[in-house]
Amino acid sequence: MGTAGSRPARIAALTVIALVAFAANSWLCRAALRTAAIDPQSFTAVRIGSGALVLALLVAARRGNPLRHGDWLSALALFAYAIGFSLAYVRLDTGVGALILFSAVQLTLLVGGIVGGHRLRWREAAGVLLALAGLVLLGAPGGHAPAPPALAGMAAAGVAWGLYTLRGRGSSASGAPLPATAGNFARALPLALVALLATRGLLQLSPRGLTLAAISGGVTSGLGYAVWYAALRGLTPLVAGVVQLAVPVLAALGGVALLGEQLTSRLLGAGALVLGGIGWALVGRR
Repeated sequence: MGTAGSRPARIAALTVIALVAFAANSWLCRAALRTAAIDPQSFTAVRIGSGALVLALLVAARRGNPLRHGDWLSALALFAYAIGFSLAYVRLDTGVGALILFSAVQLTLLVGGIVGGHRLRWREAAGVLLALAGLVLLGAPGGHAPAPPALAGMAAAGVAWGLYTLRGRGSSASGAPLPATAGNFARALPLALVALLATRGLLQLSPRGLTLAAISGGVTSGLGYAVWYAALRGLTPLVAGVVQLAVPVLAALGGVALLGEQLTSRLLGAGALVLGGIGWALVGRR
């Protein structure tokens, strides 16, 4: 039986592991797609398939059935996120992609709250404007500017994940987020396979690409979500929102250290504005 002092340490460790796993999704996807070790549709299908398998095993270990949880609309949002994520990382650097994704997710959640009746406070409004200024700086024409189609694709992926999160708050509140995630992954798999069959003439497969996609699905997605849900039991909503600011930072640092990408002044400036603005909005909201 653990001591009272061991619980905060356990929550902190779980949180760090989950955040690194989420950042690693960007590392793995970019590493696979920038060298054409695999095509985006195959990466998506393998990622969702391996994630569905791992999550189903976790739920089955608790004598549960993943197909009794989740729903098709959430699965569609999950697939839209995954395919947009993969397509965008063909041309985006790791840190840039993670920053765009994270910004779009958080802004979607904020808009969802406003639509649901939340009144925007001045600190939230100031934070949103600051984050938007950072995104404008990131996408402005000039050196090291991300390709507009890739930027739009990653932003769409972020919106899809934000919608998925909004739909999943009911399952999180009921204490069953992991079975719901498993059910949604299982339902998203046929959607990914349809997309894969539609582009079968453009497939690019290699052992390295398949391995990276499987790790992204089974380990950094499937197990990563399980660890995150365990960590959430000991985090307040404010802390959970703020600590996620670390994900784009970890993704950018990993891109530099592992993939040899450049940490440009544009990314640093835009990242400071975006993450600072979102952090200010999160604190202002609560």
